[in-house]
Amino acid sequence: MDDSAYVIAFAALTGPLPKTGVVVVAALAAAVLLARDRRIRAGAMLGALVLSPVLLLTDIWSSPQLSIVHRHPLEAVVGAAFIVAALVGAAALIVRRQWLVAPLAVFALPFRVPIATGGTTANLLVPLYFVVAAGALAWIYGALRSPASPSPPRPVSLIDWVVRLLALYVVLYGIQASYSDKFEQALQNMVFFYVPFALLLALLRDLEWSRRLIRDCLRVTVALALVFSFLGFFEYATKTIILSSKLVVANDLHTYFTVNSVFLDPDIFGRYLALVIILLAVTLIYDFPERLQAAVAVVLAVLWACLVLTLSRSSLGALLVGLAVLAALRWKPGRALVVAVVVVALGGAAVAVSPTTFGLNQGLNGASSGRGGLVSGGLSLFGDRPVWGYGSGSFVTEYRAHNRLNATSLSASHTIPITVAAEQGIIGELAYLAFVITAIVAVVRRSRGDPVRSAVAAAFIALVFHTLLYADFLEDPTTWVLLGIGLALAAAPLAPQEPAAERPVYSGVV
Repeated sequence: MDDSAYVIAFAALTGPLPKTGVVVVAALAAAVLLARDRRIRAGAMLGALVLSPVLLLTDIWSSPQLSIVHRHPLEAVVGAAFIVAALVGAAALIVRRQWLVAPLAVFALPFRVPIATGGTTANLLVPLYFVVAAGALAWIYGALRSPASPSPPRPVSLIDWVVRLLALYVVLYGIQASYSDKFEQALQNMVFFYVPFALLLALLRDLEWSRRLIRDCLRVTVALALVFSFLGFFEYATKTIILSSKLVVANDLHTYFTVNSVFLDPDIFGRYLALVIILLAVTLIYDFPERLQAAVAVVLAVLWACLVLTLSRSSLGALLVGLAVLAALRWKPGRALVVAVVVVALGGAAVAVSPTTFGLNQGLNGASSGRGGLVSGGLSLFGDRPVWGYGSGSFVTEYRAHNRLNATSLSASHTIPITVAAEQGIIGELAYLAFVITAIVAVVRRSRGDPVRSAVAAAFIALVFHTLLYADFLEDPTTWVLLGIGLALAAAPLAPQEPAAERPVYSGVV
């Protein structure tokens, strides 16, 4: 191949092809969510699994982290073959035990691996990607082996609207990446988050959620939360941060000490603990055995103590919201309101005793760690381009450019609806709000008096609240896991004719 051919190929791979590819892979993710025919969905899954890494390689092909691939292509091919073989082996195991996808995904949720991509370091969920890819391959194998049969027509339900609106938002995100000045960020968000998590949601939604499966997933989550909490206690006792160099610097600059365990970010760690506390707290307000309630109370005390050490005000707020939702779904709204007032009063008293701990002596913007300025700056960006925005993934770049900030200044999004408005304008904001509102209604509906549905609904709403104060909503796999389980729970009622320990409590919608 002569030099001109190389130039043409490079121009295509760095120009229109990646932008077209992002739109195509977004459409494939939408098809995975929407297709009722199993073979069509299998084809969309396979296309997404193949195209996503191809797009990523076009983005980072010339980056230093791939220099070993250029210098040692044979070793790279052998490594890729080994990964593919491991995926096939894991998929073969899941083919025989489809339910394994759920506990494996729940186990992999917290683990992030720092990897340099596109000139920056991203904390990627590599173990979860492996689980999703293996689960998708198993699903594809089962779909292609099953006889083709058209899905019977059925009325469009609220669950269908949730999935449709989510698919619409993903496609809009891909389209609006095409005019973004930070296209590389939008591409990475698509291939690292939206596409694999859409596959994960589809896999979870189609499982039959037995009491045993729900209990196993909760046990995995609680065990992880306890391990991470003890790591947090170790950090606090030794004043040593395990992973995050940024948090080491932040702790050196303040009189207080914040822990993050394995999450690289204390607010994400706090969010995780708050959600686990909400999922467990449901056992204390429903009629569970006293021995179980006593054990749960001990676990809650441990998780709460570590949550306090994160000093994550957004997570504490999310916890209060989740507990209030649990109370409202268990008791009459009036009684739940009394509980909420008492909890808020206790929280207010704690803040009044030590206002400097929560930064209230620094004013509203200081107490919110600069979030007030981010909100006003995001609204200003939205005012400049109210209809279509600046493009997917562009908030940080545009915020810094409009406010003349350097690369180290605080400018990452901490209020997701504001970010969506700035990046995607009214077009994306309406799709986003419609999806969130419909999803909340779907997971809350029919959850009153049901501890499992109530716990998932409360955790999902708490997560939504957290995104009003901090980053990551659809970029957090927990969102997709809670939504996938919540939609499966909402799809079917209890099956009373089967033994309580084994019966499929809820089954997903294909």
